[in-house]
Amino acid sequence: MSEQPIIFEEWTTSGDELIAVARLNTPRNLNSLSMEMIRLLKPQLTRWAEDERVCAVWLEAEGDKAFCAGGDIVSLYRSMTEPGKLGEGDQFFTEEYELDYQIHTFPKPIICWGHGIVMGGGIGLMVGASHRVVTEHSKLAMPEVSIGLYPDIGAGWFLNRMPGRTGLFLGLTGARMNAADALYTGMADRFVSHGLKGRVIEALVSSNWQDAPAASVVNSVLRQFEQQSQDALPESLVRQHFNEIQQATDADSLEQVVSRLQELGSRGDWLGKSVKGLASASPTSLALHWQHYHRSRLHGLAQVLDNELVMAKHCLRKGEFAEGIRALLIDKDMQPRWRYASLAEISSDWINEFLSQEAQG
Repeated sequence: MSEQPIIFEEWTTSGDELIAVARLNTPRNLNSLSMEMIRLLKPQLTRWAEDERVCAVWLEAEGDKAFCAGGDIVSLYRSMTEPGKLGEGDQFFTEEYELDYQIHTFPKPIICWGHGIVMGGGIGLMVGASHRVVTEHSKLAMPEVSIGLYPDIGAGWFLNRMPGRTGLFLGLTGARMNAADALYTGMADRFVSHGLKGRVIEALVSSNWQDAPAASVVNSVLRQFEQQSQDALPESLVRQHFNEIQQATDADSLEQVVSRLQELGSRGDWLGKSVKGLASASPTSLALHWQHYHRSRLHGLAQVLDNELVMAKHCLRKGEFAEGIRALLIDKDMQPRWRYASLAEISSDWINEFLSQEAQG
């Protein structure tokens, strides 16, 4: 009998309320988000939202390496390459985005313990939580342009809400962020040392949830342990390089921005290393991120997710996404053969097809 990919528990508080627990439980594949996980979590969250005894939800993952390293892209590859399975890919993105929206709009506190690797679909789970905790071992990124996709899971909404043009930069480069970067860019709310996790849980369970709003109870506990963790907080590299990011991304075309960023690639610091991925990224994906980022500036979350579903379904059909996964995870030759070798070769009609609301074939 295989293990459940998500473990659900309920901790009883001192006042007889419940803290509901969802634990991603596939550490061998870095807790990658599968359709089965999504279909377990969505109805469970609905039940907890309706259960009056449940005062908050605690979302975490098994293992020390990753909270969630992204979506189950191997299954998505099968949906793109095996006859008659495209509908499975469509359904994955549809239900994933529904889950992300459910987390964003959940009526009770969701405390997400974002320890270890948090990428792609893992960010989709974390970023909508009301209380997002990162640790000294948190590593966040949205590297979708390297596999022929684009930053999705609501990224058109939350990347636009980051300081300056850091969201544009992070989506183009897939740059790795630490805990302090997550705080600076608004992807996390609290920094707590991972060694204090057990004490945080004990404090939440022993708290009085009846005399204060649930969000205040959570804040009070997290604030206490955040203050004890300050010595372990790293420096924010995004903040340190903010002015240079702003300068490099201050151009009127994607080609100009990418050229300016690549000029930084000879440096040996974080910024220089962060832009190296541009050389192997899918030009189509870079263009999709550029277009989606700019058109989403004034859109609400629901509209952004609707637009992203259209784009994701096109990505399943147009070959770039399948080729990116093939090169990275199937053949592992790290030599993707992108449809267009450079940004200069891409026609606007090609990109507009990804944005078209017309039914996908």
